[in-house]
Amino acid sequence: MDDPVRARRARIDRLSRLGQSSGYGCYLIAVIAFFVGFATSYSTALVVVIVAGLAVGSLLLLPSIILGYAVKAAEREDREQGR
Repeated sequence: MDDPVRARRARIDRLSRLGQSSGYGCYLIAVIAFFVGFATSYSTALVVVIVAGLAVGSLLLLPSIILGYAVKAAEREDREQGR
């Protein structure tokens, strides 16, 4: 018997992990672009990549991290109550 709450929680956990991976990937792109600009010169396109990477990474990470902690807390509470 599948529990619909656990199934939904697992789906949210997968989305949370995907969001975190994507967010950190955006940060990595921004950092690489920053050092490329540092080594050469900061063109307008490079600055756009840096700012966009930081902005998109932040937008992805905030809800992903919060949902990840929520799923872990719910699982921990279920274990403590013996469910």
